[in-house]
Amino acid sequence: MSNSTKYIFVTGGVTSSLGKGIISASLAKLLQARGYSVTIQKLDPYINIDPGTLNPYEHGECYVTNDGAETDLDLGHYERFLNVPTSQANNVTTGRIYQSVIEKERRGEFLGKTVQVIPHITDEIKERIQILGKSGQFDIVITEIGGTVGDIESLPYVEAVRQMMWEFDNDCLVIHLTLIPYLSAAGELKTKPTQHSVKQLLELGVQPDILCCRTEHPLDLNLRKKIAKFCNVSVNAVIESRDASSIYDVPLLMQEEELDKVVLEKLNLSSKATPNLDDWKSFLETLKNPKHEVNIGLVGKYVELKDSYKSISEAFIHAGVANECRVNLKWIHSEKITKDNVNEELSNLDGILVAPGFGSRGISGKIESVRFARENKVPFLGICLGMQCAVIEFARNVLGLKDAHTTEIAEDSKHPVISMMEEQKSISNMGGTMRLGAYKCELKPNSFTANAYHTEKIKERHRHRYEFNNEYLDQFENAGMIATGKNPESGLVEVVEIPSHPWFVGAQYHPEYKSTVAKPHPLFVAFVKASLENKK
Repeated sequence: MSNSTKYIFVTGGVTSSLGKGIISASLAKLLQARGYSVTIQKLDPYINIDPGTLNPYEHGECYVTNDGAETDLDLGHYERFLNVPTSQANNVTTGRIYQSVIEKERRGEFLGKTVQVIPHITDEIKERIQILGKSGQFDIVITEIGGTVGDIESLPYVEAVRQMMWEFDNDCLVIHLTLIPYLSAAGELKTKPTQHSVKQLLELGVQPDILCCRTEHPLDLNLRKKIAKFCNVSVNAVIESRDASSIYDVPLLMQEEELDKVVLEKLNLSSKATPNLDDWKSFLETLKNPKHEVNIGLVGKYVELKDSYKSISEAFIHAGVANECRVNLKWIHSEKITKDNVNEELSNLDGILVAPGFGSRGISGKIESVRFARENKVPFLGICLGMQCAVIEFARNVLGLKDAHTTEIAEDSKHPVISMMEEQKSISNMGGTMRLGAYKCELKPNSFTANAYHTEKIKERHRHRYEFNNEYLDQFENAGMIATGKNPESGLVEVVEIPSHPWFVGAQYHPEYKSTVAKPHPLFVAFVKASLENKK
């Protein structure tokens, strides 16, 4: 059976966290640079419907797409590398698969048949894999399968891959990402874990076409031959994936290893043009040789796990390059900030970002950090809850509303300057009350934000439940905090600024989700620029 779309599956072996997402995004970048239209999807074996209700410590940040899907953080890498937006179809979880099959069974769609993992669950997985391929937009769909081969959770996914390899013989390919550990006592690289991992895949009926070997040391030809021989792959399909100083090096390292060439040969696709990665290379050149540097504090409550703020730290890399500047991010735990130590904790910073988050933990430290930035004229960017903290701080310390708060934390606050919109209050399901996905926003001319975007009409992605309470708007504006961005349909406040400050912006939306290598986010670019000027 032939098929116009080609499918590439990326599986992982030996251990998790080898970087399947980065390898997938890098391969996609190389194929895209050769003129193919490519998309990437992630299949997650956990039973949550989506990561929206997961604690960031469990799974890193929750990434939000334009269509409001709460997804795995790997989708952020896909967008940052490819500069193409993803959607709900790009992230599928076991929870979603089972939910869909059970709903079909309840509707009687299986005509009284016994519903089983094979064929019903695997058919549903294959259908989800092919949604993007059948859309007619893509030549190649890369599907990353979460977890590690051998996990009980991922068995149905590997079985679905086996079936697709059989159905679409020449249109599918499997890349297996594995680890070649270095034993310092023996002074050598060991291939045995990789052999075992491939054997496990073979037991499930899947022969990988390409092995991508994560290693700290170079793989010489003899090792490659050994791996090829024991794992039934050609020698040129044993790809070395060395540790890189930046994830943005990986596409160039994969190009040196000719990963894209091997893939195209195996899929019988012409090598079209040689990939043009000039822009990518100049991005890397500036990243590694910046002219300036700035110190920016990221104040948040999940700073022990950097992945909780993945999109923010990457947006700073993009915005730094746009300003020919290295951004040294100082990770500051909001729980540790108090009135007494805020000066010493934040005094050596050129800019301060107060991060998004949910719940009450660490909020007083965030509010203190805003006060420090406002009073000391340090460039400030508050995102989502960070913007709400800026509103609360201003209400308390400038408007004199001492117990001003958000109803998320203080339901009976006398001054609920941040509260939930009426129409959301009746919804009890945790995921249901969120404002998710891309919304329009109109900016005031000549505001910090409009000057950053060079336009007054923008669309940005949201993930929040509570809003600026418009009953207080006049009080705020009379005292010098202006609503410079509003949703044109609902009148909700999306951006607040203090024009008398060198650069002070709070955004209810998440600008970090839309920053890519090719298009650094204008708000981050402007914030880094303001921090640089503040440093001088």
